[in-house]
Amino acid sequence: MFERLLIANRGEIACRIIRTARRLGLRTVAVYSDADADALHVAMADEARRIGPPAPAESYLAVDAVIAAARAAGADAIHPGYGFLAENPDFAEACAAAGIVFVGPPAEAIRAMGSKRAAKALMEQAGVPLLPGYHGEAQDEAGLRAAAERIGPPLLIKPSAGGGGKGMRVVRDLATFAEALAAARREARGAFGDETVLLERYLERPRHVEVQILADAHGRVLHLFERDCSIQRRHQKIVEEAPAPGLPEALRVRLGEAAVQAARAVGYVGAGTVEFLYDPERGEFFFMEMNTRLQVEHPVTEMITGLDLVEWQLRIAAGEALPFGQNQVERSGHAIEVRLYAEDPARGFLPSTGRLRLLRLPEENPHVRVDTGVRAGDEVTVHYDPMIAKLIVADRDRPAAVRRLRQALARCHVVGPATNLEMLRAIAAHPAFAEGAVDTGFVERHRHALIAEQARAPDTALALAALYLLARRAAEAAERAARSGDPWSPWHLTTGWRLNAESRHALRFLDGEEERAVTVHFRPEGHVIELDGRSLAARGELGADGELTAVLDGVRFTATVLEAEGEIVVCWHGGQHRLRLPRLAAGAEGGAGVTGTVTAPMPGRIVAVAVREGDTVAQGARLLVLEAMKMEHTLTAPAAGRVSAVRCAEGEQVSEGTVLVVIEPEEAAA
Repeated sequence: MFERLLIANRGEIACRIIRTARRLGLRTVAVYSDADADALHVAMADEARRIGPPAPAESYLAVDAVIAAARAAGADAIHPGYGFLAENPDFAEACAAAGIVFVGPPAEAIRAMGSKRAAKALMEQAGVPLLPGYHGEAQDEAGLRAAAERIGPPLLIKPSAGGGGKGMRVVRDLATFAEALAAARREARGAFGDETVLLERYLERPRHVEVQILADAHGRVLHLFERDCSIQRRHQKIVEEAPAPGLPEALRVRLGEAAVQAARAVGYVGAGTVEFLYDPERGEFFFMEMNTRLQVEHPVTEMITGLDLVEWQLRIAAGEALPFGQNQVERSGHAIEVRLYAEDPARGFLPSTGRLRLLRLPEENPHVRVDTGVRAGDEVTVHYDPMIAKLIVADRDRPAAVRRLRQALARCHVVGPATNLEMLRAIAAHPAFAEGAVDTGFVERHRHALIAEQARAPDTALALAALYLLARRAAEAAERAARSGDPWSPWHLTTGWRLNAESRHALRFLDGEEERAVTVHFRPEGHVIELDGRSLAARGELGADGELTAVLDGVRFTATVLEAEGEIVVCWHGGQHRLRLPRLAAGAEGGAGVTGTVTAPMPGRIVAVAVREGDTVAQGARLLVLEAMKMEHTLTAPAAGRVSAVRCAEGEQVSEGTVLVVIEPEEAAA
C-alpha cells in the first residue's frame, strides 16, 4: 500500500477519500485554489498545497501544477476523485511519467471510453446493445442534419466528451436542429474543449440504470449490482438508489453481464460505472456511456454491499488482487441518495451563490450517512459545482429506506443561497416515488407538486418568530444593562412593564406579500400571543447558536431561528419559513427592476446575443445566452415588445443584477 496520497480534487469527494485513506493509515495531501484556501478538505488533510487561482483551468485542471504539488509533497499516488482530471488520459500518463501511481484505470481505457462516439463503436463490436443513432466521425452540419433526418425526432444531441448532462439538447422538431446543434457544440466546447457530438434516438420515458463494476489487474472483473438514477433535472441526477426498484431479476442479471462485458472490452482496471437507458415498455436496455472513475452516487452501492469502493480503488492501484468472486458479492437492503444543491428550482434550477449562514445536517448512524465538503460559514462560489452535500439512507427494504429519507430530510436546514431542499422533501413525500414509479421525466411531469410556491407560514412559525425577537431584544437589553452605570435600573427591563398601562407589543411580519399582525401580551409567567384570532400561552429561550426552545399552549418545540439578509428564517418541523419585517422589506425591494428589464440572474459570461436594438420580440423569445457555473442559461423576453436597449456583448463578463436587455412592452409602445 502507498505511504502518501495526494487527492487531486476538492469538496465532498476529497473529504470522502481522506476519510478512507486515514482509516488505511495513509498520509493525505490536499490541493487547493485561492478560492478554497479555508475549505473543509484543506482542513481535513494532513497537509495541503496551493495550486493556483480560483479558475479551474488554472488550478484543479492544471496538470503541471498538480504533478508539481505531488512531487513536492513526496506523494506516491494520486487519487483524482471525480470531475476535473479524473477522466483525463493525459493526466494519467503524466502521473506515470512522474513515477506516481494514478488511482484509476489505464490511460488507454479512459481514452477509449472518454469519447462517447468511439465508446459506442467499441460496444457495438463487443455486442453490447445500443440505441439507434449516429456516432460517426463526420461532423459537418449537413451530414449531421442528414443523420438526424434518418433517425427522426425526437432525438438527442450529446457531446462526445464529458458528461453531467452538459451540452445535451433534445430536438423534437427538425426545424430547430441547427440552433440546438450550435448550442450543444458551444457548451461542449466551453465545458470539455471538444465540440464533437453524436446523435441518438430520444426515449420519452426511459429509466437511467447503471452498473458498478470493479476490476483488478489480474483479470478478475465483477459487478456490484445496479443503481437507478432516473430522477434528474437538466439531465443531471439528483436522486439515486440501489438496487433499482421494480426490475425483473432476469433483467438485473443481464445488465450485470453486459457491464462486465463492456469493462472487459476496454481492458478496464479499477472502479467504474457502465450506464444504460432502460425502456420499461419494451423491457430493453441500451448502452449509454461508461464512466471511468468513481461516481457521485457510489455510496448507495457501498451501503448495500458493505464494500468501501475507495479502499478497493487504492488496493487495486497498489497491485492487489480482488479476493472475492462474483458469487461472493452480496447485497442487503435498500439505499437512497439525494443531492443537496445550491440552486433555485423555481428559476429553472439556476445555481445559487452566497454564504452558508446555517447548515444543519442529520447526525450519522448505521442508517444515515452524510458526505459534504462545506460547513456553516463557507461560501458557495461561481467557480465550482454548487453541490452542498449528499444525504444517503439505508434500511432493510425500499419502503423503510423511503421513511428514513423523509425523516433525514426533515432534519436538514440551510440558510443562505437558494437550495433544492424543499424539492427533495417533496420528491421523498410523493406517492409516485413511494411506488417506485420513476423515470427521467419524473421531475418535469410532477413539477407543480415538487416546485410549489412558498406556502403561507403556519401560526406556530409566526409565534416562534415573535418569541425569537423578544428573546433577542432581552439579550441585547441585558448586554446594555451590564455595560451601563446602573444595571438594575427598571429602564433596562424587557418584561413589558408599563406604569398605568397594559403590557403588550405589536409586531408585523411580511409573509410573502401578505402582512400579518402578531400581538404579544406580557404576563409574569411568560407571554400571551395573539394572531389570526387565536391566543397562545408562550414562553421562549434563545440559545447562543440560534436554537429557540419554546412552549406554546403547553407543547414544547425546538426550532432554529436566525436573521439573514433582512429576513427572519424559522426552521421548524421539517420546513423553513421566511418572514420579513416591513421596514426591512422596503429596503430589500428598492432595487427591483421594471417590467421588460432583463438582468443577469447570476455572475457569468455572455456567449450569445440573439437580438439587436429595434427588434420586435414575443414573450418568451430567446434574447441571449449566459454561461455560468459550467452551464449555459438562456434568458428570454419577459413580455412582448420592442428591444429598446442591448447593454451587453458576446464574451463580456457580467455581475449578478447587471441590466442586459431592456424591452419596451407592447402596451407602452402603443
